[in-house]
Formats: sequence, structure tokens, C-alpha cells
Amino acid sequence: MSLWTLLSRVTGLVRESLLAATFGASAMTDAFNVAFRIPNLFRRMFAEGAFSQAFIPVLAASHARDGHEATQALVDKVASVMVWVLLLVCAVGVMAAPLMVWAMASGLQQDPRGYDAAVLMTRFMFPYIGCMSLVALASGVLNTYRRFAVPAATPVLLNLCTIAAAWGLAPELQARGIEPIFAMAVGVMAGGVLQLAVQIPALRRIGVVPRLAWRWAELRSSWQDCGTQNIVRLMAPALLGVSVAQISLLINTQIASHLRPGSVSWLSYADRLMEFPTAMLGVALGVVLMPQLSAARARGDDQEYSDLLDWGLRIVVLLAMPCAVALLVFGEPMVAVLFHYRAFTDFDVHQTALALTGWGIGLLGLVAIKVLAPGYYAKQDTKTPVRIAVAVLVLTQVLNWFLVPHMAHAALSMSIGIGAMVNAAWLLWGLRSQGSYRARAGWGVFGMRVLTGCGVLAVYLWWASTVSDWLRMAALPRMGALLAVVAGGAVLYLVVVRLLGLDLRVFLRRQGAEK
Repeated sequence: MSLWTLLSRVTGLVRESLLAATFGASAMTDAFNVAFRIPNLFRRMFAEGAFSQAFIPVLAASHARDGHEATQALVDKVASVMVWVLLLVCAVGVMAAPLMVWAMASGLQQDPRGYDAAVLMTRFMFPYIGCMSLVALASGVLNTYRRFAVPAATPVLLNLCTIAAAWGLAPELQARGIEPIFAMAVGVMAGGVLQLAVQIPALRRIGVVPRLAWRWAELRSSWQDCGTQNIVRLMAPALLGVSVAQISLLINTQIASHLRPGSVSWLSYADRLMEFPTAMLGVALGVVLMPQLSAARARGDDQEYSDLLDWGLRIVVLLAMPCAVALLVFGEPMVAVLFHYRAFTDFDVHQTALALTGWGIGLLGLVAIKVLAPGYYAKQDTKTPVRIAVAVLVLTQVLNWFLVPHMAHAALSMSIGIGAMVNAAWLLWGLRSQGSYRARAGWGVFGMRVLTGCGVLAVYLWWASTVSDWLRMAALPRMGALLAVVAGGAVLYLVVVRLLGLDLRVFLRRQGAEK
């Protein structure tokens, strides 16, 4: 799962690097980022958010208790309802594109050309949510059957399609007098269709291809099914919880659109670097743990449930903390190597690195939430994370009120990072106070090993950031230098924690993790 996610994030970085070099940070790139963020917002709210959080525990419990046939019937009913709902949502979304762009980034009206482009690209890309919602359903089924590779690999297709669009289609559009940024919207839609298409053979191999109901009577029966209604019931509070995070993103985008042109893009480029470790670690762990936690709860195995959470949290601390150190200490060289080409200026590098600092502060919390929240969802408790998320939303906006006038766009990522740390700490406290999670022995020694390794890593990365002029080096040498520094830092950190007594191979197999 992590290896496929790593490939997805590497191709994602190539996509963002090509986007930065081709289009820079301007009103038109802001327009694309806003237009792409709108279907992504709905995707994270409904598809990978509320729906997955409600669907996977119900599906895993059905598979553990009732077997394959009952699972197939549940998938058929849920897929039938979902397809018709998505058709309606996509139609409404295309018509309401101007309203959504205004609600998310009214500041784009500072440049009417950028605002109009955002509306047009939103209309073209909004059906992407339909493709990705069905991909989320297929991924939930495959993950329940312990088939993790295809769901983890499919995002690569989106990245490859957008890379091809920026590389091949954008120059062609420009030659024809058409705004070249529109090529990225074509790439997004092509990627969405391909991601959906590759799910079908994978579902066929496990014998769970959904059989859709097209008649009204069958559709009504699918809606009234107790399994479907249970998922809808669980989705309601989960939707509120996921919406809180997306509302925070919406507010931040709205604020950024009123700041200096390019602010939305600087945050987006920094966000791409932040998503590299959060996806490779947090999302991968969350996806793998969710069905296993749900199955442990269905069996009544409380010890296994607690042990899975403990192992997941140790993985988070072991691997997310050095990533946070890298974002904080080595952020500007990474931004320079990945994005500082052609249209992306020195000033853009500096502003993106400032935004990256906020993500570094909150990275541990952002990744830990991906492990802790499934601990609640596996118990079909979606209300507690919602209450915590609402409180954190209020906190982040209070921080924005005080910080944005002094730190501009960098305050937006910092407020979310601080909020994520508070969110993760609150979720952890809740699981412990309920008695659901009981920490295994050895956390003190484990923490000292990790902190020592991170301290050594920080000194090494600080030295590496000062010995070269990363903004002035030629492209290929600085790419090679970045790979050497990152590889050297990873080896150094792992060697230090190994010398201090942590055997990573045994740890990853959940053997002796408490030692």
C-alpha cells in the first residue's frame, strides 16, 4: 500500500512541478486550483469521507458475519442507489458552477479572466466527483477483501493523465490561441474515467462486480434495505465531521483568494509536498487498519483492536516525525528542486516554503488522525470525531483571525497544522478514556529513540541546506543532490534508531513493537 502510494505521490510531485514550470503561480493557476478543488472538496466529503467511513465498517462486519453472498447483495444495493444520486449531483454541480466558484474564491474576481476560467473548468471537471465516488465504493470492497494494490495504484493514472495534458496538450492549445491551462482540466477528467475503469477487472477477480438496479421498484427496494439505511444513518454525522475539515479548507481558500495573486497556488504547491508523507503514511495506514479494526470489533476482540491502534500510532511516530523535521528544516531546498523552473520564480519558492512550515508543524497530527479516527469509525461511532472537528474548526479560524494579518498565506497552513495536533491529541484522549485503547509497554524508550534520531537528522538537514545555493544550481545537479540528501537522511535516521535498539523489520511485522 505504501509503495503504491509512494509512486502516486512521486508522479503527483512531477505533475505539480510541471504545472509550476509551465504556468507558474498566477491568476490562471489560481483558477485551475480552485476549479479542481471544488470537485475534490465534494469527493473528500462524500466519496472518500463520509461514505467510506460509513460503508467500510458495515461492509466489513457483513463480510465477517454473513459471508460472501450477503456482501455481494449489500454492494449491489448500495451501488444502485449511489449511481442515481451521483447523476443528479453532477447535473446540479455543472449548473451551479458560478455559485460554487464565488463561494470558494470570490477574490478571483480581482481578475475577471481568471474567474471566468475557474467557472468553465469547474463545469468541465465537476463530473470527476461521480467517477471518484464509484472508485471509493470499489476501493472499499477491495480493501475489505484485503486487495490493497489496485486502490492504491489508481491515483497514478490521474497524475499520468495530467502530466500528459501539461506536456502535450497545453502547447497545442496555446498554438491554437486557447488558454493552455484548460489542458489540465482535460487531463483530470481523463484520469477520473481511467481510475474507474481499472476497478472493474479487480472487482471481477474477487467476484463482487455490482449488479445495478435500473427499475424503479428495484431501486426503491435497494434504498429501503436495512444495510443501505444503516450506511445512510452513519453517513449523516460522518458527513458533518468530514465537512468540518472541508469547510476549513473552503474558508482558507476564500481568504487566500483575497490575498496577493498566487497565494492559492503557493498553498497548493506546499500542500502537495505535505500530502506526500500524509498519504504514504496516514492514508495507507488508515486504509489498511479500517477493515481490520472493524473486523476485530465485530469479533469482540478488544485486545486485537487496541494492539492495532498501538502499532499504527508507533508507525506514525517513527516515520512522520522525521518527515516533519524535513519539512521544517529542509523545506526551501525541496521547493526549489521540485518547482523552481521557468515561470516559477525565486519569490514563489520563498512563499511556498513559508506555507510549508505550517504543514511541518502539524504533520504528526495530520498523520495520526488517519489512524485515530478509524478507531472510532470501526466502532460505528461517527459523532465523537464530529464534535472534536467542530471545536478544532473554531480554533483554526480564531488562529486565522490573529495570524493572517501578520503572516498572510503562511498563517493558513499553520492554523490547520496547529488544529491537527489538537485534533489528534483529543481523539487519542477519547480512546484512552473510553478504555478502547490501552498503550502497550515501552513507549518511553521508543520515544527517546525516535527523538534522538530526529535530532541527528535535523542537524544533518540544516547542514545540507546551507552548503549549496539550491536556487542557483543547474537542474540536473540539484535533482541529484536532493536525492542524495534525502537518501542520506533516511539512512542516517534509520541507522541511529537501529543502533539505539529498534529493529525496523520486526517492528513492521508487529512483533516486539512494545520493546
